[in-house]
Amino acid sequence: MSLISVKNLSVAYGANTVLRNVALHLDPGEIVTIVGPNGSGKTSLLRAIIGATALASGEITLQSGLKIGYVPQRLHIDPTLPITVERFMRLSNRESKAACKSALEAAGVPDLLKRQMSQLSGGQFQRVMLARALINRPDVLLLDEATQGLDQPGSAAFYQQIDAVRQDTGCAVLMISHELHVVMSASDRVICLNGHVCCEGAPAVVASAPEYRALFGTGTGGALALYRHDHDHDHDHDHDHDHDHNHSHAHSHEAAE
Repeated sequence: MSLISVKNLSVAYGANTVLRNVALHLDPGEIVTIVGPNGSGKTSLLRAIIGATALASGEITLQSGLKIGYVPQRLHIDPTLPITVERFMRLSNRESKAACKSALEAAGVPDLLKRQMSQLSGGQFQRVMLARALINRPDVLLLDEATQGLDQPGSAAFYQQIDAVRQDTGCAVLMISHELHVVMSASDRVICLNGHVCCEGAPAVVASAPEYRALFGTGTGGALALYRHDHDHDHDHDHDHDHDHNHSHAHSHEAAE
């Protein structure tokens, strides 16, 4: 049974419909990446899944007792606010110090417990956000462009950590990204979103789909060819425009909404 099942989902803000008839599922242990141009509804989809955005229509079904860890796109903390990593992690959870340390270890930053949040680098800050999402041992990790603002090596290292977490804990991962080369190397499935699901399937299948090429341009093909495998799958639908991230490396990421 799927951990998360979305059927015929539509989301609107006033007269503006940002998602139309979206369907997706997330199964145990898999990494699914959502790609799409700015304004395509990616963040709205994740917010709907965690119950932070109302649905215009459709339904979202979560497996009974499902625990979700969420890493938002960005979080601003006043740099003048004196707050340690430990205190930040215990703000809402009231977790033990041992649980905080364990989560930081899982996120790859075991030595940050007593550091001030204001003193962290961008990469360290994102690892702390990941640790906070991991502290309750979630079944599903939701990542909304979690590497935005990081350089390519920092981004690559972050996603390698995500893969390590998945292997260690067995949690499933649903993430938003526009670092297309990371998508191709790290994902079991890719969903291309532009207000609706343009195409979906194994990374190599999506990379060769005309709908995907229309959104991201054919220039991505060189990088994506590195990850092409033989998979059978079909797609549907259409659409226009956006970034072309033409790096040719196996890891990195950011995105847009």
